Amino acid sequence: MTQRGSNGNVLAALCSFFIPGLGQLLQGRIIAAAFHFVIDIILWVFLLGWLMHIFSAYSAAVFEPR
Repeated sequence: MTQRGSNGNVLAALCSFFIPGLGQLLQGRIIAAAFHFVIDIILWVFLLGWLMHIFSAYSAAVFEPR
């Protein structure tokens, strides 16, 4: 089971930093992964995609399953 600060969350955060949504996909959160990826594509149109990279990595790092 993954928890805050675990190796699984660190790996997911690194993956999400490079490709938003990939870390969420590794954690099994398919809807969140698709959301992060689509929003990132939309934001890159306005050159603000880097914001989603940071938010996606943070979201994967602090995820705690219920």
